[in-house]
Amino acid sequence: MARALDATILRPYYPVSGLFRVMAEDEALQIDFMATVHGLRSYNSVRSRATAVDVGGETLLVASLADIIASKKAANRPRDRAVLDALNATLQEKKANPARNAGSSETGK
Repeated sequence: MARALDATILRPYYPVSGLFRVMAEDEALQIDFMATVHGLRSYNSVRSRATAVDVGGETLLVASLADIIASKKAANRPRDRAVLDALNATLQEKKANPARNAGSSETGK
């Protein structure tokens, strides 16, 4: 995937964290892959609510916005709390206007 995006794979918090970061600076793209997600019981439950997205011919599962919000609440770090209002407003907008968001990658489940 990184090759298809002409991106770089980083481990910014190694060895403390198992996070992998894919960055394509020309595209202002940053994707984080985490081995542990706070506040969510299992990857299977996250997977059941995820949306499949095509990236460069590869299919990636993207966690639902509701799961991302739950994880940020559980992590309770300042940087996570800082984005919660915007994420919750986005989720409420998606729930209030499902027809308008039919083509989006988040179902609001």
